[in-house]
Amino acid sequence: MLSVPNEGLVPLAPTGLRREVLGFWEVVAQSVANIAPSATPALIVPLAVAATGNATWLAYVFATTALLLVTFHINQFAKRSSSPGSLYTYVAKGLGPTWGVITGWCLVIAYLIIGGSVLAGAANYIKVLAHLFVRGHDVPLTVFAMILVAAAAWYVAYRDIKLSTQFMLALEFLSVSLILILAMAYFLKARTIIDPAQFSFARLHISDIRQGLVLAIFSYVGFESATALGHEAKNPLHSIPRAIPLTVIAVGALFVFMTYTLVLAFHGQKPPLSESNAPLNVLSQLAGIPVFGIVISVGVIISFFACALACMNAGSRVLFAMSRHGLFHSSAGDAHKVHATPHVAVNVAAVVVLGAPLAMFLSHVAVLNIFGYLGAIGTFGVLFAYVFISLASPRYLKSLGELTGVVTFASIITILLLAIPIAGSLYPIPAAPYNYLPYIFLAMLAVGVARFAYLRLTKPGIIAAIQKDLISELLPAAEV
Repeated sequence: MLSVPNEGLVPLAPTGLRREVLGFWEVVAQSVANIAPSATPALIVPLAVAATGNATWLAYVFATTALLLVTFHINQFAKRSSSPGSLYTYVAKGLGPTWGVITGWCLVIAYLIIGGSVLAGAANYIKVLAHLFVRGHDVPLTVFAMILVAAAAWYVAYRDIKLSTQFMLALEFLSVSLILILAMAYFLKARTIIDPAQFSFARLHISDIRQGLVLAIFSYVGFESATALGHEAKNPLHSIPRAIPLTVIAVGALFVFMTYTLVLAFHGQKPPLSESNAPLNVLSQLAGIPVFGIVISVGVIISFFACALACMNAGSRVLFAMSRHGLFHSSAGDAHKVHATPHVAVNVAAVVVLGAPLAMFLSHVAVLNIFGYLGAIGTFGVLFAYVFISLASPRYLKSLGELTGVVTFASIITILLLAIPIAGSLYPIPAAPYNYLPYIFLAMLAVGVARFAYLRLTKPGIIAAIQKDLISELLPAAEV
């Protein structure tokens, strides 16, 4: 494994990353920012409403429940060990290196592709903001916006993880506060809170919830990314297991509330919520404060930027851990001698995060379609990773002699719940190009699996080396 000399500037973990520099709220900031909570009411809720209608808030309740169960399995590992490898190292401990590598690939695809998705989201809202003052020049404006947001996120991720998480915490607090203020302003003007249409389930079909659940889970993608800060978090065996469920519960409550609010507010509106490309701006008008739309657009852009930064942070650390195990070029497993960040892996992450949406836009794919397509592909990555961690949890506890019936039962229920959005993305067959996206994800995953198969043939000792490195990198409680 590669090592970085301690220059005396910061305490370093054996991996060369800074050790125990992030407080609890900075750990929370990583997970919250990776979710980009402002993105859901800004762009994802309209897509979910198109599939689920008035019951969209219920899809978010189900998604929150399912992901709290996933959190339960993640925490079986997080409270016992910590590593920058996130679920990759957890699954490797439970199911073995092969399944760990597959999970690692799922996470790398998810974080970097979703980073590209939110970059498109940021560009869309920068365009919305610009259109309040001037029309035209959309192509150069979009290209400039993508490059600007990606470059800023890269710079912060490259320089300092503590600065990065503090920045994300402040940005997300600001953007969420603005959205909640807007919602309260709407209710004060509308003087109505109860919407009977959203509590009428007579015409509700399971297939509607199933399709909406795919998009609802997309809203939560990255909630587990705090686990990638295993060496950089203070007291990680306590802070990370607390941060993850808190994130899911708090953000879940926000999603249910804002979904309910938007569906209520858009009754009778033209265009309807399912066709709106800036629903929060419309909500500002309905609340009687149209000028607040400018502030909200800035807040949403901030949230998208924070998410792009969080995706680079998490994706680069999984890439960093896998590179140290020989699964990528060894240079991506190196840490910066001064900044103590996985700088090469951050560079790779930034190139992918910017390159994917930029190439699609220059190929004449609409910005909102880029957001949807890349988001869907990335969601498949985390769904499979969540299934694997739910399988790994009971196996891991059994190896420790700590398995209980509750864990086994929770594993079965979690996998069944996760199967719903996976099946919902395949059948009924969605319209093109969404019907092709699962197979694009599988093709990307196949590249990683093929690479690992090749390494197993050419380097027969790689499995033993990974297992040895996992033991040395997972910090036991006594060392934390």
